[in-house]
Amino acid sequence: MLDYKLLQALAAVVDHSGFERGARHLGLTQSAVSQRIKLLEARLGQPVLIRTPKLSPTPLGQRLLNHVQQVHLLEHDLLEQIPALGEREQRLRLAINADSLATWWAPVTGDFCRRRDVLLDLVVEDQDVALRRMRDGEVAGCICATPRPVQGARAQPLGSMRYRALASPGYVERHFPQGLTVEALRRAPAIVYGPDDRLQHRYLEMRDYLAPFPHHLCPSSEGFIHLALAGMGYGLIPERQVTRELREGTLVDLDAECFIDVPLHWHYWRQGGKTLEALTDHLLASCPQWLTPLADPAHSASRPAETDEPRA
Repeated sequence: MLDYKLLQALAAVVDHSGFERGARHLGLTQSAVSQRIKLLEARLGQPVLIRTPKLSPTPLGQRLLNHVQQVHLLEHDLLEQIPALGEREQRLRLAINADSLATWWAPVTGDFCRRRDVLLDLVVEDQDVALRRMRDGEVAGCICATPRPVQGARAQPLGSMRYRALASPGYVERHFPQGLTVEALRRAPAIVYGPDDRLQHRYLEMRDYLAPFPHHLCPSSEGFIHLALAGMGYGLIPERQVTRELREGTLVDLDAECFIDVPLHWHYWRQGGKTLEALTDHLLASCPQWLTPLADPAHSASRPAETDEPRA
C-alpha cells in the first residue's frame, strides 16, 4: 500500500522547488520532510528525486507525482458526495499560454472558479512545454495549438485567436511612408515575443519577405503592447487584447486584409475527476463568445499552418 504522507512530501518538495518551502507548505520541519523522502526512497529501493544540479523528480518520482495529482482530483469528487470526510482545498494546476492569460482566460473561468471554489495554479508555458507537462503529469490540463492529445488525455477545440500586425500611427508614418515595401520590411524594427515565437516570420512569409529583419525581443504580453504603443516596433498582437487601442487609434493595422488565426485546443486528463470535466464543459460553452471559430484552412488564406503555436 502507498503511504500518502510520503507522497505528499514528495509533491510539496517538487511543487515548491525545495525542501524548506515544501516543509513550510505542509506545516512541517525541513528535517521531517527530508526523512519522509528518505523513507519513501528506502521502501521503493531507488531515488525519487534528483538533488543536483537542479531539484527534479526521477522517472519513478514523476510517475508517483502523476498518481498523487489524479488522486487529489478524484478525492474532491468523493468529498462532494460524502462531506463528513472533511474539507480539502480544491486546486487545479494548468498550463496556459501568455496571450490567452492576458485576454480571455480570466473572464471565461472567473465565474466557474467562484461558483465551485476552485483555486488555479497556472503555469505560463509555450505549446511544446505545456504538452510535455501534460505527458509527465505535472498539469491536469493545458491550452495549446496541437489537436492531438497525449496518451491518457483528451483534446477539445476551443476556437482561435486572431493576430494582426499593429503599430503606432507615428511608427507607420516613419517606417512605412510608401506602404509595406520589401525595403521597408527589411529595415523596420519588429517586436518578437521570444526566440521560439514564429508568428512574425509567418506574417512576413505572407508578405513574400523571407530575409532577416531587425527586432526587439519582449517575453511579456503586456510589455509587447507597451513597446508597440511607444513606437518602438510593429508586431503580431491579439486583436482581442487591443480593442480599445484600435478604437482610439493609438494602434493601427499595417494591413487590414492580412491576419493570422492561431487555433487553441484544451487538453485534459481522461480520469481527472468531475471538477476537470466541469471546467471542460464550461470552456466549451463560454469560449465561442471570446474566440474566433475554427475555420477550414482551405477557405482562409490568412490562416497559419497547424504547426504555428500560441506565444508563451
